Formats: sequence, C-alpha cells, structure tokens
Amino acid sequence: MSAKPTTDTMILDRRSFLGGAAAAVLMPVTLGFAAGQADAGATVGAYIRIDASNTVTLITGQTEMGQGIGSGLAQIMAEELMLDWAQVRFEHAPVNPALYGLPGWGLQLTGGSTSTMMWYAPLRSASAIAAWRLRAAAALTFGGAVEQWTLAGGGKVNHAIYGVKTFASVLGKVASTPVPASAPFAGTKRIVGQRVRRIDLAAKVDGSAKFGMDVMLPGMVFASVAHSPTLTGTVKSCPAKASGALAVVNLGNAVGVVASNTWNAMRIASSLQSKVTWALPANRALLDSGSLASAAQALQAAAAPANLKVFETVGSPDGKTGAIDATYVAPFLAHACMEVMNATVSVTKTNGLVTLVELWLPTQGQSFVPGTVRSVPGLANLTDAQIKVNSMLCGGGFGRKIEQDYVLQAVKLAIAVGKPVKLTWSRPQDFKNDKYRPYASMRVRLGGDANGIGGLVYRNVSASISFQQGANPEDTGAVAGAVKLPYGIANRRIEFAPLPTAIPLGYWRSVGESYNTFAIESAIDELALALNQDPIDYRLRMLGADQRAARVLQTLKASLRYTGMAAARRGVAFLKGFNSYVALALEIALDNVSRIRVTKAHYVIDCGLVINPDAVEAQMQGGLVHGLYSALYNRVTFANGVPQVQNFSNYRVLTARDMPQVTVDILEGDPATTMPGGVGETGVPCVAPALANAYHRLSGTRVRELPFYPGATMSED
Repeated sequence: MSAKPTTDTMILDRRSFLGGAAAAVLMPVTLGFAAGQADAGATVGAYIRIDASNTVTLITGQTEMGQGIGSGLAQIMAEELMLDWAQVRFEHAPVNPALYGLPGWGLQLTGGSTSTMMWYAPLRSASAIAAWRLRAAAALTFGGAVEQWTLAGGGKVNHAIYGVKTFASVLGKVASTPVPASAPFAGTKRIVGQRVRRIDLAAKVDGSAKFGMDVMLPGMVFASVAHSPTLTGTVKSCPAKASGALAVVNLGNAVGVVASNTWNAMRIASSLQSKVTWALPANRALLDSGSLASAAQALQAAAAPANLKVFETVGSPDGKTGAIDATYVAPFLAHACMEVMNATVSVTKTNGLVTLVELWLPTQGQSFVPGTVRSVPGLANLTDAQIKVNSMLCGGGFGRKIEQDYVLQAVKLAIAVGKPVKLTWSRPQDFKNDKYRPYASMRVRLGGDANGIGGLVYRNVSASISFQQGANPEDTGAVAGAVKLPYGIANRRIEFAPLPTAIPLGYWRSVGESYNTFAIESAIDELALALNQDPIDYRLRMLGADQRAARVLQTLKASLRYTGMAAARRGVAFLKGFNSYVALALEIALDNVSRIRVTKAHYVIDCGLVINPDAVEAQMQGGLVHGLYSALYNRVTFANGVPQVQNFSNYRVLTARDMPQVTVDILEGDPATTMPGGVGETGVPCVAPALANAYHRLSGTRVRELPFYPGATMSED
C-alpha cells in the first residue's frame, strides 16, 4: 500500500486529475461543476489512489462514525471504474477544505445527512473522468486509440489486440493524458444500489479497527479532566500537584490530570473535584430547568415576545385555528455517544518553538480543528502544514463530535507536559459537559375540516443554538420540521421565540426536526381524530401537490405490515426532511407495569437514489432505537446549573429485549433523474409522534411532554 498523500499531492493543480509514479497514483478530484451538480465553480475534493496491487482507495473528507459513509461513497467511485468490491478501500482525508470540503459549503464536516447528497454528482463525474483517463493512458502505454480501450471490470482495461491490462500497469502514462470536461457514465448498477458489505465491518468485528480511543504513540501519557460541577464555571484555583499524577494542568474551564494510564487519570481527576476553587456563573437561573420552563411559558403566552422571528406567513391564519390549541414540550437531551470525548495530540518543538501539532481525533468537524489549535497561546502563527489531523473512526457522533472543546483541552495538555497526550473524558464528565439538544416548547393552533387544515399558527420557544454558535438562516433548525411543510395549508404562520439560556447547546441527530415533527405530527393526528378522520387519509388529502410524499403514505397504508397491526394500538407519523420522505407506523402494547412496549415498527422511505439498501435499512433501524429511548426515557435537567444526569444509570437506553420487529420498505424513483436524499437523520423524527399517536389510541391519554417516563433508570424492568 502506498503512503498517504503528502503536502505536495494536496496542492496539485486543479487540472491535474491523475498523476504520479507507476507504483501508485493519486487522483485528486478537483474539478468545478455546473449548477445542478454542485455550486458553479465549487472546489470538490476526493482522492482516488491506485496502488501496485490494483487496490483502489477513495480518500474522503467525510467521517465514518458507523453510518457507512466511507463505503457508500466508495460504491459511487467503484461503479464508474467498474471495480470488484473486494479491491475497494476508503481512508479519511487530511484537513483541506478546499479539496475535501462539502461541495457548495466549503466545510470539511460530516452532519445533516449531507454527505451522499452533496458528493454523489461530483464524485460520480470525477470517477467517470478517471475511467476515461485510465483508458487514455492504456492507449499511450500499449497503443491504439482511447475509444478502442474499454473497462474490463476488476480494475482492468481491455483492447481487442493488446488484451487485458490492469489499471496499475498504465499509471505511468496517466499524467500525460488530457483532462476532459466530462466523460460518459458507466450506465450500470453493478455496485450502486446493491447490498454490498461495508468495507469497515470486518475490522470492527475482529478488533483491528482504530477508533480515537485506540490510538497509541511511543512515550504517550494519559489524561482526563474534572469540569466545574456547575455549567460554565471556570477554575479559580487548583492544586499544583496530586498524588499519583504526572501533572495537574489548569485548562480554564476544567482541571486536567496527566497520569501513567487513563484509569489513574480519571480517578485522580475525580478526587480533585472538591479541592478546586471554582468561579461560578452569576445568573444561574439561565442554567436551571424549572426557571427556563417558566420563561418558556411566558414567551408562549406573550402576544409579541422580544426577538420573535416569523419564518413563514401565508394567508390569514389567525381566524382559522379554533379546533386544536396545544403545547408540546421536548427536553434537553445528551448525545450519549458510546465512545466518550477523546483526543490524542503530539507537539513537536524546534529551538523552543512549536513547529508541528499532530492530532488523532474522532471528529465530525475537521474544518474547525486548525482554528482550535491556533487559539492556544503561542500557536496563532502555525500554518496549515504545521497542523496535521488524523481523522479516526468515531464510536458514534450524532453531532457532538463537531464540537471542539475536547480538542482544545488535549492541545493545551500536550503543550503543558511536552509529551504526546491521550485525553479521555470519563462517562460522568461526558454526560455533565455535553452540548445539549435544546429544550423546546411548541404551541400549535390548528383549524380545519374533513378536507384538511384551514389554518396553522405555530410558535417554537427554544434555546437558540445559533445565538451561541453563529448565524444560521433557520436558527440552526429551530423551526426545521415546521416550515416548508408538504401539506397544503393555505393559511399559516411559523414563529420562533428564542429562550435565553447559558446551557451549552449543540447539534443533536436531526436537530430541529427531532422536536418540531413531534409537535406538528401529534397535532395533525389530534385534529384528524377530532374530525373522525383516518390519520393517513387525512394527511393524503393535503398532499396532492407532492406526489413523492403521497406515494410514501399510500405505500404505508397498503402495506400488509401496516394492516397487520392492531388499529387500536397503532400510530403513524410522516416527515419530509433532508431531501427524503419517511412514514412510520408503530404498534404498541403495555407491559406488566403498564409501560409502553413497541411490538412492531414499519418504515416507508423515499430517499431518492439508493446507494446501498442495507445502509438505508440500518440507518432507519438505528434511528428507531435512538428515537425510542429518547422519547420514552431520556431528558437532562439542571438544578441551578448542575446537570442531574451522570451516567447511563439514569439515562436509560434500549436493551435487546426492548427491540421491536422492524421492517423497512425503500421506494426509489427513476435512477436517471433521481438524486440521493439524506438518510442518517431521517429515522428519528417520526418516532416520538408515532408513539404519542399510538398511545392515545390505546389509552385515551394524549402525551404532549417528553419523555413518556421521566426518571426511568437502567435497573428498572
């Protein structure tokens, strides 16, 4: 296997699509694409490497965190190059947003179900061009015209006279071939659309896969942290030493402990918690769940609260909303990744000055790492070449690993001790210092008749991620799932009232859709029942203009898996989001302590062009699990700034015996015209409303505040 790309490789001219020695060639995909493929003039970055053994590796800027994106993007490349799946690999790219950033965004990050949506067209086009140039290289190497050479499959080209040749055998002439503006597509579905085995699975099964926590370096020491018990508190003073510690470091927002192993570092950090003097925030009402709930109620009741944003106003909705007036509440949530926050950092000094910072990170946000490094005193002048990021496999992300707090701490620790440092947060530190999904209070006023909704007034009152992390057109999803609804509602107004808080906020899987869909789909169900309407038929009457949406719901209703559910214990919900359409039906029962047990779940999804049906099914199944335990059991509360969740003991997750029977129907449009939609986020939003709708049918009780069972623990039956 050839070496990873060097700095010289990364700065190849935009027109240098193929180049290198005969033993290995890097093919940087750095072409501009016309509108409809990516933003005009956008720089697209993905590398294709072919080595002497004819192994073909896609080097991608997208992070593999269990969702299968490395394999999915590699399938796109493999289709156009007519590769055998066994010869395909993927690797994480170095940080270079100009090459590896999401097309049109220019940011090297993984989130929002954007990876396949944004990369499909550019990567497909670039791979087709690569195929053409390999044929052209064969013509230069062995003779004949490029038109006489064809792809023979398995990383080979074929000529009627010169026979079959491997890609590796023609690499020496690739740099001499022209770069066409476009090339014909393979027009096949040998790999795209097929249930191929994910590339990363074997290594995860046999234990050879390398996650962030698996990094080991010569001479490395180990660290953990103790944050302030009160959120946003900072270190006022701390002990200079601790028994068993190699170093105690004031990190500003925490105390870092360096030791000979991770367990000792965690143990010593925990023992230091009470010995640190903390500077606590002055206004802890902004960090208190009860105070924030009261403030949200006041903002819901106010006619025109301060900073109110109106995202949609169509028609005159106020006089047409008399049937349903209900408020739905979703709590703060933690990300609860199986792999806690961790980072490994090595610092090189030359003549007393830092000349290289190398990081090994489970990160979704590579674009932000260089800025994080430069924010450390003394590192502001480091160049991009002096900051090397090795992206590791992530044991879950869900948006949490976009954040940079753990990265910053690790860099500071490595500077302080002068050795490579692996920082690992303990599970309690991870839960108590998350970037939480916002609390949201959502008032829905609906009016309508049997033909549909006549008026909708919607107000979301929630803490604003955008206020904390920067501007966003939809305030980072505060109203996503409530605006641009597929339903034909002639009179509607969608409002957002920011809830002031100092609780650290972040992106949580499906962001605004995760709570707004709960409110919208619950309220529509309430209105349908009040009008004695079938919940699917009622939605279908409002979807005449959106044929893809209607097809998903029609497929659900006609499915034997839906009709086989007990109608008195069945609930449905629908989502149009992330350029996909999802309908979910759940059947529930009550267990021996009268708690909800989901017995069956059936999804119908139209996510456009399907790259790997197995991956779609897996994401929907995982989304169901994520949505179920969050809706049934999970919330994070704060008492004067102190998080009340410390571990999975009081943040219950689903166990194997809780898992229902899950089926997924995948609808696909015309492959010639359909583009991929998002999948990773789409399995979550429908779960909570489908649960609430099913529970109302079973019990007659409408649950409008999540979770269903606050205070649930893992020790309960």
